Amino acid sequence: MRDIFTEIFENQPLDPTEAARRAVRPRLRKRFYERAAIGERSGQGFPVLLDGKPVYTPARRALAAPSHALAEAIASEWNAQAEEIDPARMPLTRLANAVIDAVAEKPAEVAAEIAQYLGSDLVFYRAEAPEGLVARQAQHWDPLLAWARAAYGARFVLGEGVIHVPQPQEAIAAARAGIPSDPWRLGALSSITSLTGSALIALALSAEQLDVEAAWAAAHVDEDWQMAQWGRDELAFARRAFRYAEMQAAATVLELVE
Repeated sequence: MRDIFTEIFENQPLDPTEAARRAVRPRLRKRFYERAAIGERSGQGFPVLLDGKPVYTPARRALAAPSHALAEAIASEWNAQAEEIDPARMPLTRLANAVIDAVAEKPAEVAAEIAQYLGSDLVFYRAEAPEGLVARQAQHWDPLLAWARAAYGARFVLGEGVIHVPQPQEAIAAARAGIPSDPWRLGALSSITSLTGSALIALALSAEQLDVEAAWAAAHVDEDWQMAQWGRDELAFARRAFRYAEMQAAATVLELVE
């Protein structure tokens, strides 16, 4: 069983852009079970079962979630698979594997990686022009900065263009206090931060100051502006859809974890 899950979830180019670059088709394993269900709660949480047998992560740990609702959501991904198991369509399972195998092992390192974004967050860097883009950035990003001031007492500095603007250490430390210690919430926050390029967007979503659609829109202000002006690149748009599914999976963890 260890080899099965290693084969399914490791060493495959899930992202469509990466798959196209490598000109490969992922080798998908045939579905080998009838039904995914939830087992009785144990010390590891609610386990996901395939035909009554436990599912294991690639590191050979039990695939189990801290809440029944979250375990059901993971099991739903397994039940939604057709004749083959496609990990690209299982973002919640992939995130759960990462939380169990990696985040829970080194939570301090994960929190530190999130905190690094607070020194150069997406929302700190504003365009000088055109006026429409400047206004759109202010519309989506200014409320995040106001919330950070109100919630954490964190006052960040804005800059124009891409030249690095040092942020006050007091502001970084204040906002860092909002990073959760629970490995599931921490893993979800880490995923959102890397997907959006913004720890502040991730923190606001975690604190229910934004819903997932608003958070996604805030993360793509510049990209959406460019697409509105020049049209969209279909391959890039496919990659964006893949990443949005990951974003939704992380938001599901934040919503359903206990």
